[in-house]
Amino acid sequence: MAASEHGPRRLTTFPVRGSNSLGQWRRIVPWWRPARNFFLIYLARFSPSLRLKRLLYRLTGMRVGRGSSIGLMAMFDVFFPELIELGENSIVGYAATILAHEFLIDECRTGKVTIGRDVVIGANVTILPGVSVGDRTIVSAGSMVNRDLPAGVLAGGVPARIIRRLNEAKPPNPGWAE
Repeated sequence: MAASEHGPRRLTTFPVRGSNSLGQWRRIVPWWRPARNFFLIYLARFSPSLRLKRLLYRLTGMRVGRGSSIGLMAMFDVFFPELIELGENSIVGYAATILAHEFLIDECRTGKVTIGRDVVIGANVTILPGVSVGDRTIVSAGSMVNRDLPAGVLAGGVPARIIRRLNEAKPPNPGWAE
């Protein structure tokens, strides 16, 4: 398959014969890979153990940083989880969705998703393929991230926009996190 770079997001495009690329997913990835990944991700979605979650996600090929926390019901790409990187000490909130692919009518697109260190991804956030979220950035609940977000900002909305820059100084530890 020929691949090409695409648009403001860093995407690789795979054309398909005919239409409905989702119906032709087995031409893009072997059948067993999304089946295995779905099983591992499904187990992780319901696990209360953050340590077990990190292990299960790493088994799919995702890069998960030390000390990262992933909330219940978070959903990661089952076709290309190896294109997702979650930095150290980052938090992915309840029911967030992080995708590394998108099936369109006549093509499939994939793109690496990089989430930096000390990032907070709020509940029900959707992150699309080919996007980077910079270190120490907060994405508010319910947002849809369709472009890169720089380090140290508060972003939110559909699509996500920068609301304000965050203070560079780390806030004091409230005590309960020790």
